Amino acid sequence: MAERYTVAIKEIPQNERPRERLMHYGASAVSSAELLAIQLRTGTRERSAIGLGELLLSQFAGLRGVAGCSVEQMSVVKGIGPVKAVQICAAFELGRRLAALSDEERPVIRSPQDVANLLMPELRDLKKETLKSLILDTKNRVLKILTVSVGILDSSLVHPREVFKDAITASAAAIIVAHNHPSGDPTPSPEDRQITKRLYEAGQILGIELLDHIVIGDNKFVSLKERGFL
Repeated sequence: MAERYTVAIKEIPQNERPRERLMHYGASAVSSAELLAIQLRTGTRERSAIGLGELLLSQFAGLRGVAGCSVEQMSVVKGIGPVKAVQICAAFELGRRLAALSDEERPVIRSPQDVANLLMPELRDLKKETLKSLILDTKNRVLKILTVSVGILDSSLVHPREVFKDAITASAAAIIVAHNHPSGDPTPSPEDRQITKRLYEAGQILGIELLDHIVIGDNKFVSLKERGFL
């Protein structure tokens, strides 16, 4: 264990570094020590940032113990200090505030217009096609909004695995996908219809229903479900 502490993150292969792993595989693929390392950013001569994360988990008996620490308690750990302690405490506080949100504060999707209201302000002015997924519970409340892909949408590139993986982790009841047309015209393309069919079939197998696919243009949108393509 001690030897690992001496390995700086910059010496780890780039695709195995915590930040890069999170970007490519999602936060659920990164260990608690690695998540702490991302917050810490740098280590010391004795320990890498990952090593400091492991030290915190060891010293405070796991993630729950670290989350319950004050800035003062964390600052006395060698290699942490007040600045790093504040960064970690702030991250945990954000998590607590999110967990404290009541179900009523989560957006509820009742119609395609609700999806457009949520996503149009972000998507309508983007210059690249961006595919988003809304992960929903049994009451159609939004659990998460995720970016699935950025670039030209191609059915060979939009893999159901990438669309549904977070929905599976969240035990979602259903999902809705949406993407923009940079041209401003939301008329669904043949490729849009093909992607919708593929995702619908995958959802039937997984038991997570694809409720709709919304195409967003310039202050306009089209629901593929309303058009009869789903």
